Amino acid sequence: MMEIIEKVLTKNGLLFAFLFVGFIMLISYGLSKQLTRNRIPGVAIAILIGLGLALLGDKKGIADIPLFAGMALLGGSMFRDFSVVATAMGADLEKIKHAGLAGVIALLVGVFFSFFLGVAIAYTMGYTDSVSLATIGAGACTYIVGPVTGGALGASSEVMAISIAAGVVKTIVATIGTPLVAKAIHLDNPHSAVVFGGLIGTTSGCLLYTSPSPRDRG
Repeated sequence: MMEIIEKVLTKNGLLFAFLFVGFIMLISYGLSKQLTRNRIPGVAIAILIGLGLALLGDKKGIADIPLFAGMALLGGSMFRDFSVVATAMGADLEKIKHAGLAGVIALLVGVFFSFFLGVAIAYTMGYTDSVSLATIGAGACTYIVGPVTGGALGASSEVMAISIAAGVVKTIVATIGTPLVAKAIHLDNPHSAVVFGGLIGTTSGCLLYTSPSPRDRG
């Protein structure tokens, strides 16, 4: 019976990959609610679980295990590029307009600061060529743009891995840290959420505050 199940799952690797990721998200949000009362967002826990599972395999991570081979396609360039398009299509212009000039300035400052900080760190690590610096700098902005930039410029897999790691680390820190400091910095309305998200160069941890607060509604 187990052999039949394994055979079916192996032949439908991509579908099983979606199911497996969905299960991880379910567990992550459950842990977030029960253990941290949503102070640590479920997506942050899911990222940590994903990083842990990546250690189980070799070059392709967990995808090296035949049962989870579909994870290689799910995490490949096709779905990566799809996520870029989906992110752009999901941008809410109303919230951007609500932030006004402050939001635009914050976004520009956040992107440039993240990029040049990533470039500076890459340079101190010994990467001096423009391709590596641009790829790692883009990754510091977001882990999605990093590999896209690296792929377009012909960066090595090592450099693209570093760019992804830079973006993931920033996302985890922002996702976990934002709810902890939200009250102190008055992050409680769409305007402050967009401005803060622009300054740190990511929406991670800020989405909870993009809905109009009672103060804004009143």
